[in-house]
Amino acid sequence: MIVSETVKRQIESASWIRRMFEEGIRLKQERGAENIFDFTLGNPTEDPPEKIQTALRKLVEKNAPGTHSYMPNAGFPQVRRKLAESLKRDTGIPFTEDHILMTVGCAGAMNTVFKAMLNPGDEVIVPMPFFPDYQFYIANFSGVMVPVETTEEFDLDVAAIESKITPRTRAIILNSPNNPSGVIYSEEVLRELEQVLQRADHAIIVISDEPYKSYVYDGAACPETSSIISNCIIATSWSKTWSIPGERIGYLAISPRLPEANALCQACTFTNRILGFINAPAIWQLAAAEATDALPDLKIYSEKRGLLCKGLAESGYEVRKPQGAFYLFLKTPIPDDMEFTRILQKEGVLAVPGKGFGRSGYIRLSLTVSLDTIVRSLPFFANAIKKIGSSGKSVGTKV
Repeated sequence: MIVSETVKRQIESASWIRRMFEEGIRLKQERGAENIFDFTLGNPTEDPPEKIQTALRKLVEKNAPGTHSYMPNAGFPQVRRKLAESLKRDTGIPFTEDHILMTVGCAGAMNTVFKAMLNPGDEVIVPMPFFPDYQFYIANFSGVMVPVETTEEFDLDVAAIESKITPRTRAIILNSPNNPSGVIYSEEVLRELEQVLQRADHAIIVISDEPYKSYVYDGAACPETSSIISNCIIATSWSKTWSIPGERIGYLAISPRLPEANALCQACTFTNRILGFINAPAIWQLAAAEATDALPDLKIYSEKRGLLCKGLAESGYEVRKPQGAFYLFLKTPIPDDMEFTRILQKEGVLAVPGKGFGRSGYIRLSLTVSLDTIVRSLPFFANAIKKIGSSGKSVGTKV
């Protein structure tokens, strides 16, 4: 066979997000786009913030010499310097440009750091539910993902994390606000985790995956993980913050408090190159330097969150409002989230089953759809729950 056995197995268990998104494309062609309500992909439809649009236009119009040239593999020094100053101000940690690596989005950042850190068989602890592609990023470099359950409210269970630590534990991935649950890990629980890590007999790195950090609601704040966790690496992206998911621009920030931080920075610069990224897109690096503080319009997302949560609750669903990010992780009215996903699909509603995130009995709904889509979809969500009998089984549905 031309395709490796490993990749064949991975394709079979590949992301339900993409699988359902592709199913949505088929159904729209079959039934008409107006009859399909696709909540699968976190694909922002709002325009990028005006500040980033203005910065990009100016850069393109000016077209200064060197704008599109090679630069150091870590990225333009002046861009990294500006980001380091911003991080130093926000976290109180003395970041410098040498601790910053510009990357091809958050996925590029995480693959770069895993390539630099992992030896075959090294373990990475991942709290559940989790972004499904983590398992593949880790496996890319012969690492082993170690799943650990969170609490019923999807908060970190620090005792459970501690119980999973072994001599092979190399890293822990934290994603806050979390995709898919929308939970923000509190400063208190992060301090508890820091105590556990300080007790460990070897250095364990926390990789803080922060692409949704700007998306918080109801006056909530997302703690600065690198201010609390000593051995911390920030992996982040502007793809969601600026509604440019197709552009792939982000960065790694390696805390200077990390043992051998400088050596790891050099290693990541090297792995960024040999993985084939070479460097992050030049024009977007420069745009980031001009509009680092550009933020999304939370008003529209808050409105969509409120409308969807209210409508679903009124139809009889058990709803927990997300604290952050732009997803709703909805408990299904029957334990089998796969079956309920099929029930919704017959109604023209596309959702991602929680099984794909490591937590069955839930579905993920993206708030990146339009307000009109939410309004028109609510009767079909109501129809789906009506098809659930009092025994907790579906009515008229093939399993």
